[in-house]
Amino acid sequence: MKHHLKVDEKISLRLLDPGDKDVLFELVDDNRDYLKEWLPWLDHNTTSNDSLEFIKSTIQQFDDNLGPQFVIISDGEVSGMAGFHPFDLANKCAEIGYWLSENKQGQGIVTKCCKVLISQAFKTYSMQRLQIPAAENNLKSRSVPERLGLKFEGILRNRQNLYGKLINHAMYSMTKDEYLGWHHNKSFKSEV
Repeated sequence: MKHHLKVDEKISLRLLDPGDKDVLFELVDDNRDYLKEWLPWLDHNTTSNDSLEFIKSTIQQFDDNLGPQFVIISDGEVSGMAGFHPFDLANKCAEIGYWLSENKQGQGIVTKCCKVLISQAFKTYSMQRLQIPAAENNLKSRSVPERLGLKFEGILRNRQNLYGKLINHAMYSMTKDEYLGWHHNKSFKSEV
């Protein structure tokens, strides 16, 4: 597994490193109000040491062969994160999560990163299923799996506690067979 994945000429994914704690915390802090609309962990990330503890947990996840977490590098700067929640190895299932700073929205960055992660899930990690959940009303986040051709499976009710409010998630998935078919399809290979 490479520690650095090229997405395109301006975008790459790099494994998290303890040295990222300050820049990652600053990015979270600068985007706190924006991210808090959909992400439930902002109240638990209030110092760079909180970011360091999170980074350590992602390194342990990777060391335990449960999948990597990456910082998104766009135009030379850390702009967000994309990676895998811990793999369900028994069922060979991977789940992707992501977030991006507000000033980088609308450029297709997350879609391009997820395309690379989907290939990683099936080719590098031999998963049989890949899924991407998104809050039901988070249309920007839902557009990512929709653009990539994942199948909408339905709404998971009360899936997440978002600061005391239970919210539903839309679940999208792709199987390995679908990936193998779509990987050879020009629309999946072309730029998203």
